[in-house]
This record gives sequence, C-alpha cells and structure tokens, in this order.
Amino acid sequence: MSARRWWIAPVLAGAALALAACGIPTSSGPTAIARNDVPYHLLNPPTTTTTVPGSTPAVGVAEQIFLVAPSGHLVAATREVAVPASLTQVMGALLAGPTATESASGVQSFLSRTGVAVSLTAATGVATVDFTSNPIQVVGPDQTLAISQVVYTLTQQPGVTGVSFEIAGKAIEVPTAAGAQVPGPVARADYLPQAPLP
Repeated sequence: MSARRWWIAPVLAGAALALAACGIPTSSGPTAIARNDVPYHLLNPPTTTTTVPGSTPAVGVAEQIFLVAPSGHLVAATREVAVPASLTQVMGALLAGPTATESASGVQSFLSRTGVAVSLTAATGVATVDFTSNPIQVVGPDQTLAISQVVYTLTQQPGVTGVSFEIAGKAIEVPTAAGAQVPGPVARADYLPQAPLP
C-alpha cells in the first residue's frame, strides 16, 4: 500500500462518522422542534404582496361625488380615488361622470370632461377650481345644477367651505339658485334647492 493510500482510509472513515453525527434523525411520526432551534426568519417571515401581472393594485380611498338624479336634485355617489387623495383627483372623478349602471337608472352629470386643477387656500377654506375649458355644456337651470355638483363635491372634503371658479386661469361668475351671477366664492347655502333629497 502506498503512503498516499494509507492516509486516505482514515480520512474517509472520519468523514463518514462526521456525516452520521450531523445527520437528521428520523422517527416514525412528526416531532416538535424547540423554538430556539428554529431559524429566526422562519418564525417571522417578511410580509409579501402578490400582484397578478397586468392587474392594478387595489389601493385607494372612497370619496363622494355628486351627480344629478332624475328628480332634478343632487345624489351622492362613491368613487375610489388613489391615495393620497387630492381635490384635483376628486374633481377628476366627478368629471368622469356616472357609471353605466348609474346612467341606466337615470343618473346623469351636467359637466363634461375637461382638464382641471384645484387649489385650496387653507386660511379661508376656499377651493379654486381651474378648468382648461368650459365644462358646462347645458343652458338655463341645468347650469345651476352643474355648478352645484362641483360645490357639493368639493365642500364634502375636509377644510373646504366655499368654491371659486376659473377657466384657463381667468375668474368667472357662476349662477346661484337665486338666479344671480356671482364671482364667488359660493357655498352649499347658495344651492339649497338642488340639495340631495333626505
């Protein structure tokens, strides 16, 4: 036996003993493992979120907008707005109009889609709505309903007590329920005849 073969046999025998000592014991049934012997990351796995490819994560907050019921009064509807919700996002939901189900029941909007930006003066509680183009495509009393949709929707938000209107950055007058054209700000009190029915 060469010198090389002479030391290989003891090394192999030692490795076999070491592997046997480190082996996993077997039993006929499940046995409990002491908590201290379980790796920490298995006791407290990280929280994961699974997203299906092509799906939109359901993250949003329910906000109220006001549409027009067949009765000619405002009616509240709920829309999901992305978090953190802003006044501009809430107005965007309003300008999107009624859903197909709402339309089928006679609910409508007297506002058309247009670009919009809303800013809030916190000191006075007045929200200024700036449309890129005139969203009101109706005449007569329906114009008042269109304005009341905006007023009720925005004053539903915390800190908003009144609304002023602009088109392309220029202040405009709006009709009130009393029939007057005013520069604003206007509030819910100016549109009580259009208020939702109890």
